[in-house]
Amino acid sequence: MADEQAPSTPSDHPGGSEQPSTENSQPRPQNQGEADGVPRIGDSRPAPKIGDSRPSVEEGQAQGKRQGGQQDQGEGGGGTKKRRRRRGGRGRGRGGQGQGGNNQGQGGNNQGQGGNNQNRGGQGQGGQGQRGQGQGGGNRKQGQNRNQGGGRNAPTPVEAITNDDAVELDEKTMKRRRGRTRKGKAVGRYLMCVHVGEHATQIASLEGRKLVEHQVSRPADDVSQIHGNIYLGRVQNVLPGMEAAFVDIATPKNAVLYRGDVHYDADDIEGKRHEQLRIEDILKAKQSILCQVTKNPIAHKGARLTQEVSLPGRFVVLVPNSSTYGISKRLPDGERKRLRNILDKAKPKHHGVIVRTAAENVTAEEIERDVARLLAQWGEIEKLAKMTKAPALLYREPEAAVRIIREEFTKDFRGVIIDDRELYDEIRSYVESITPALAERVEFFDEEAEGLPLFERQHIDEQLRKALDRKVWLPSGGSLIIEHTEALTVIDVNTGKNVGKSSLEETVYRNNLEAAEEVAHQLRLRDIGGIIVIDFVDMEISRNRDDVIRTFRSSLARDKTRTHVFDISELGLVEMTRKRIGAGLLESVSEPCPTCEGRGHRISDDLLD
Repeated sequence: MADEQAPSTPSDHPGGSEQPSTENSQPRPQNQGEADGVPRIGDSRPAPKIGDSRPSVEEGQAQGKRQGGQQDQGEGGGGTKKRRRRRGGRGRGRGGQGQGGNNQGQGGNNQGQGGNNQNRGGQGQGGQGQRGQGQGGGNRKQGQNRNQGGGRNAPTPVEAITNDDAVELDEKTMKRRRGRTRKGKAVGRYLMCVHVGEHATQIASLEGRKLVEHQVSRPADDVSQIHGNIYLGRVQNVLPGMEAAFVDIATPKNAVLYRGDVHYDADDIEGKRHEQLRIEDILKAKQSILCQVTKNPIAHKGARLTQEVSLPGRFVVLVPNSSTYGISKRLPDGERKRLRNILDKAKPKHHGVIVRTAAENVTAEEIERDVARLLAQWGEIEKLAKMTKAPALLYREPEAAVRIIREEFTKDFRGVIIDDRELYDEIRSYVESITPALAERVEFFDEEAEGLPLFERQHIDEQLRKALDRKVWLPSGGSLIIEHTEALTVIDVNTGKNVGKSSLEETVYRNNLEAAEEVAHQLRLRDIGGIIVIDFVDMEISRNRDDVIRTFRSSLARDKTRTHVFDISELGLVEMTRKRIGAGLLESVSEPCPTCEGRGHRISDDLLD
């Protein structure tokens, strides 16, 4: 399904408040038309733009002189209210507009800079000449604040609780949860390394010594990394033909809400059954709605929304105003039965709860504490929504490092190494509050004492550079070629230097088995999403094709991102989808070439005259 975009709110200027124009303050010679305020043939004033209904700066000054006098230019309020048509469109200013006309020019500029604050910039109506200038000059800053959570006097959003008191556990339980150790050191399959740089934080996960996941988080980014944030949005327009609505959530691009993600109260809509309701029957323009981001904005596409809000905790996920009830299917049957008994008592009324995989072997008190923490957060969000004007950010997800610790950190990790003291203290405190048995596995990496950067010590940098290449070598000499297009990603499997020993079918079969495992690893490492087509080398025996697709699905099982794989075709093609949440590895650490615009080719101008 293509995510079409409605016309989005113009992006904000990176600067602060707009400075008053100095052009009109410099003395310059005046011609006769300028002196008496009457336009004459040959005047050098700029012509009005097509469709511009505002008078030019000079017209506003001339009109202010005639109607309000020189003494009214600063105050803009003493002139007559008679409206007169002017060359260049209908003037909107009223009264003495010597300064108001100037404000209209600034306000018009601020219409492009200030987002939804379009009309605050400089109408300069009677008695508001100076005020118009103040508002017009401040629109850039207001527009900039919209990107950080919504316009003028933006409320402070609710944030996840990361410093709660831990539940006291007995020594036997603590020992069981600490996991395995060898010679005093923790043992686990995975290792997480967190490097805090000047402009971004990088989180890398290693399986053994092999890099399997990498994420980049930029600080205070409420524009591109907003997955999980909750907003009070305002519906901009509803498109029945797309069965979608575009919603302003105080970001540069409008977000999209599809009909399947819309939730409503059946009592509010009469005359139609649920299956007959269309999106235009439920949502109207300028309507305020509570929504949550399920997919980050990517390239020219805005974020994707849902009205089924969920608040993730360490052990459970709270689904407000829902009857959802579930337990992770990754847990064994005996544990699921035990957790179901706990959940029957801990589940709040009128809200749904989903128990996560991390809840394995946790006590009833820990689950109840997690539910109570999430209920308190939801209460704050509801309170903020009632006193806030849309669009506004209501709830912000924590930084990527804290979020990944919450989602993934278990005793399967032999450690979490952080090279920033401040972040280390925050993560250590958070882990002590949710899983105190694993707090000892959080370590601080002192780069000065170690003599090498963290990523260089763990050989992450060199693996990252290899992950950015389009060609990946297989152990036996074969290779993968990974190409990205607008619609999908194509992966070509080649035998390359692999010549085999017994027969062509056996060589191709072994090569495809290696490729199946490596493709699953590359999809996870590069965070490739959307439609993916894999061209395996042709195999004649159907049993070999079945083995390859079985190996591929087994390798994908370690990836927590949802995937759907179709059977291999007669041509050796495998079609699959992988959920796309944000930009991939390549997009997060690079930018398109300004010369070729990402095409990889330069046009020969001497051949195309």
